[in-house]
Amino acid sequence: MIYLDNAGTTKMFDECVAVHQDFSCNKFYNPSAMSIKSSEISKQILETEKFFLNKLGTSQGNILFTSCATESNNLAIKGSLRSGNYEYVFSCGEHASVYNTARKIELDGKIVHFVPLTKEGVVDLEALEKVLNERTRLISVIHVSNETGAINDLIKISSLKNKLCPKSILHVDGVQGFMKIPFALRDTSIDLYSFSAHKLHGPKGIAGLYVKNKSSLKELFEGGGQQYELRSGTENVSGIMQFKKAIELIDINKNLQHTLELKNRFNKQLNESGIQIVDFNGSPYIECLMFDGVKGETMLHALESKGVIVGLGSACSSKKLGNRVLEQIGFPLNKIISSIRISFNAYMEFEEVEMAAKIICDVYKDIKQRVQK
Repeated sequence: MIYLDNAGTTKMFDECVAVHQDFSCNKFYNPSAMSIKSSEISKQILETEKFFLNKLGTSQGNILFTSCATESNNLAIKGSLRSGNYEYVFSCGEHASVYNTARKIELDGKIVHFVPLTKEGVVDLEALEKVLNERTRLISVIHVSNETGAINDLIKISSLKNKLCPKSILHVDGVQGFMKIPFALRDTSIDLYSFSAHKLHGPKGIAGLYVKNKSSLKELFEGGGQQYELRSGTENVSGIMQFKKAIELIDINKNLQHTLELKNRFNKQLNESGIQIVDFNGSPYIECLMFDGVKGETMLHALESKGVIVGLGSACSSKKLGNRVLEQIGFPLNKIISSIRISFNAYMEFEEVEMAAKIICDVYKDIKQRVQK
């Protein structure tokens, strides 16, 4: 089986299993309890928080550990809401957990602006500049598109925030960017940054939210006041430590170069196949393919029968007709429904992706011939 849906989830590192056993069976103590053993676990969580701050390229702020990126994004957005004549700004290229939350707060009466994308799949900075003002409370943009791999310029977006609404909060959904695309929070004006373990060969059920200033957020639910009284509930200690182990095993620059070569070899195999490659020279981890005259869903099932697993865009919304992000970029519906998402991981072999590309070409040729008869 060749797995090319790594933007949906990744296979967990084997090394995380031993960490899970250690912190679930041996160091299983509740970090909020009063025992010495519990205090030791609490200290390890604080050390892990500093570890993640360092990986994010900053020494300021805190990390809240959540159950998933959807929770992190909801906490960032809903925890930033305030009463009054405030405005909230989102891009049209956001993951469903951000976009649908934005729609919800709009229905609840908040003033919400949706900024369009350019033909290159990134936030239209001119349009963004026009909606930012002194009433802007929150700006939320994705770091790397989970649909196309397009990378937003967080430094330019930070510059617009600083110039037009310096008191606003800048949230970034970094799920497809963290530990994949080199960047440092210290070079930006980002206040909140979401990230997730299972996209990085860690376990499901654990994610994070970077918070520059704790006073900018309000808790979403009542409880015991854990994690700076912003995210109550007993911490998932095993998940946190597995997440740390996964990040310790990742070499961003080495992985980036290898994945770029994977994509180049994959795309080379598709030459003269009639398959359209949608590539914005963004993240090498993600791209789209479009098949003239053949539905993406048909390709997905045919490829799975041949041992190749691909995606239909975001796993959170792949069962819905069309693709909001591709539509925003300007692709017509017939192109959109003929698309699949390819997403690599940095531990694949060159032979794997070359074989996958050959299978994709053969399957497409076979289906198209049968359709034309």
